[in-house]
Amino acid sequence: MELPEECWESIFSFLEHHRYFEPLSLVCKRFLSITNHLRRSLTITDPTLESLPHLLLRFPNLTAIAFRDFHGNLDSVLSLISQSGLPLTSLDVSCHKCFPLLGLKCLASKIRILTDLNCSNIGSLKDSDLIEIGNCFPSLEVVDISYPDHGCGFSPNGSLDSKSFSGLVTDYGILGLASSLRRLRKIDLSGNTFITDQALVSLSSNCMFLTEIGIRDCDFITQNGIALAIRKTGNLKSIFMNGIGIPSLDVCFLDSFSYSRSLCELDLSNSFISDELLCLVAEANLLLNKHVLSRCFCFTFDGIYFLLSKYQFLAYLDLEGANFLNDESIIELAKFFGNLTFINLSLCSKLTNSTLFNLTGNCPLLTIINMERTNLGVEAFPAEIVVNPRVKSLHLGWNNNLNDECMKMASYVCPNLEVLDVTYCSGITEEGILEVLKSCVQIRCLEISRCQGVNNLELDFELPKLEVLQAEGLAINDEALASIGKRCGRLSRLNLEGCLNVTARGVEGVIVNCKALKEMNLRWCNNVSVDIVAWMVLSRPSLRKITLPCGSVPTANQRNFFLRHGCLVCQG
Repeated sequence: MELPEECWESIFSFLEHHRYFEPLSLVCKRFLSITNHLRRSLTITDPTLESLPHLLLRFPNLTAIAFRDFHGNLDSVLSLISQSGLPLTSLDVSCHKCFPLLGLKCLASKIRILTDLNCSNIGSLKDSDLIEIGNCFPSLEVVDISYPDHGCGFSPNGSLDSKSFSGLVTDYGILGLASSLRRLRKIDLSGNTFITDQALVSLSSNCMFLTEIGIRDCDFITQNGIALAIRKTGNLKSIFMNGIGIPSLDVCFLDSFSYSRSLCELDLSNSFISDELLCLVAEANLLLNKHVLSRCFCFTFDGIYFLLSKYQFLAYLDLEGANFLNDESIIELAKFFGNLTFINLSLCSKLTNSTLFNLTGNCPLLTIINMERTNLGVEAFPAEIVVNPRVKSLHLGWNNNLNDECMKMASYVCPNLEVLDVTYCSGITEEGILEVLKSCVQIRCLEISRCQGVNNLELDFELPKLEVLQAEGLAINDEALASIGKRCGRLSRLNLEGCLNVTARGVEGVIVNCKALKEMNLRWCNNVSVDIVAWMVLSRPSLRKITLPCGSVPTANQRNFFLRHGCLVCQG
C-alpha cells in the first residue's frame, strides 16, 4: 500500500535544507510535486531571472525570497513577484545600489502580510523610504536597515551639505517607521550615523513588543539614550552596540541594567568597559544567555570571573581579544562553562593547546570553538584527554604554530566535527589534514586556504558529506583534484583561487564527478583556459557561479549564453 502524501511530506520535512530535495524530485513525479510544495525559500540571482516566472509557479508555498548577486531591475522583479499570489512573509533586498521603492509599493498592493524585511547595505536609503515601508507593510516584525550606503553624501571639503542631508536616515524617518509598525519586535539601526537618542525614544514609545535593538556605529546615540531605551522597553531581550565607555562610562548607563529583567543577549563589542560594569551586570540578575565582549578593553580577569560566576547558564560567550587570558585563567573560568555551546577566544595570544583540549574536556555542550590567532600548537596536551562528540565546528585559522600532531589530537577528541577552518596555518601538512578527514567522516566544510605546508591532497577514501572546500593558494595538482572529484560526490562549492598547478584536466575531473557542484572559483588559475567554461556549464547543469582565471573576459554573447543556462560567470 502506498503512503499518503501527508506522510511523505512529514518525512521530507526532516531534511535540514531544500537542496536535499533535488535528488528526491528526480525519483518520480509524485516526489517532484511534494518537494515543490515543501520548498519555502528562494534566492534570486542574475541567472535565475529568465526562469523566475516558472519558479514562482513551481514553488507555490514560498514564504522567503532573497536577492543575491543580482544586478537587474529590482522594481520590475518585485512587481512580478506581487502577481504570484505567494504567501510571502520574508524579503531580503540587501546590498543593492538603490532602494526599490516602486517595487515594494507594488508588492504591498498584493502582499501585505510581510513580517521580515532586510534592507541592509542598500544605497540611497532615506527618511521618506522608511515612512513608505511603514505604510506599505504595517505587519512588519523584523526590520534591518543597517549600514546604508551613502558614499556620495559628502561635499569635497568633507562636510555634509543640506541637499545630501535630505537623502539620509534621521530621527524623523525612525519616528515615521516606529509610528506605523506597532508589532515591531526586532530592528537593526547600525551604521545610521545621523540618528540620535530621539530615535530610541520613538521606538521605545511606539513599539511595545520590541525585543531586539542593534545600534552599532551610531555615533550620535549616547549612553543616556541607551539607558533610557533599556528602562522604557520592558520586553527588551537583546541589544547590541559598540564604542561604549568613550571617554568614560556614565552613571545612568551603569544603573540601567538593574531595570532590564528580560535582557538575555548583551553585545558590548569594541567598548571601553570596566570591572565595575561587569559587576553591575552580574548583580542585576538578568536572564543572560549570550554575552559578547569582543575586542573590549579595560576589564580584567576579576571582572569576568565575577560575571561568569553569576551567569553559569550562559550558552554563548565571546571574549575575542581579551589578551590577559592565559591557560590557567581559562581553567578557572571553565568551572562556569557547563552550559556553553559557543565560545570565541580568538586574538587571545597567550592561549595554547592546553586551553583547546581543556574546553573540549570540560564543556559537555560545546559545539563551536573559535580560537583564531592564538598560540595553538605550543605546549603539551593535557594529561587527561576526553572525547567530546558534541563539538561540530573548530575555527583555528592564522595559528602559525598549529601542527599535524594537534590536528590528529583534534580529530580524536572531536569525532563528529562538521566544520574545520585552519586558514593560513603554515605548520600543517597534508598528513594532518588527511588524518582529520579519515577520522571525522561528518565533515561538511573544510577551509585550508593558504596552508603553505599542504603540498598536495590526494584522497584514497570517500568523503560522503563534504560540501564546501576552500583550498585557495595550495600547490595541489590535477591528480589531487581528480581524486577530490571522485571521492567528494556532494561537493557544492570549490575555491581553487591561486592554485597555479591546476589545469583544465583537473577541472574536468571535478565537473564530471561532482553532480551537486554549484560554485567554482578559478581566479589566478592561469593554466586553466577560458575555452573550457562553456563545456563546464553544459556538462554540469547544477553550476550557478564560475569565477574565471584572471585576464579571461567573456564576451557579451558568452555571458548571455551562460545566463540562459543558469550560470553566472564572473571575471577573475
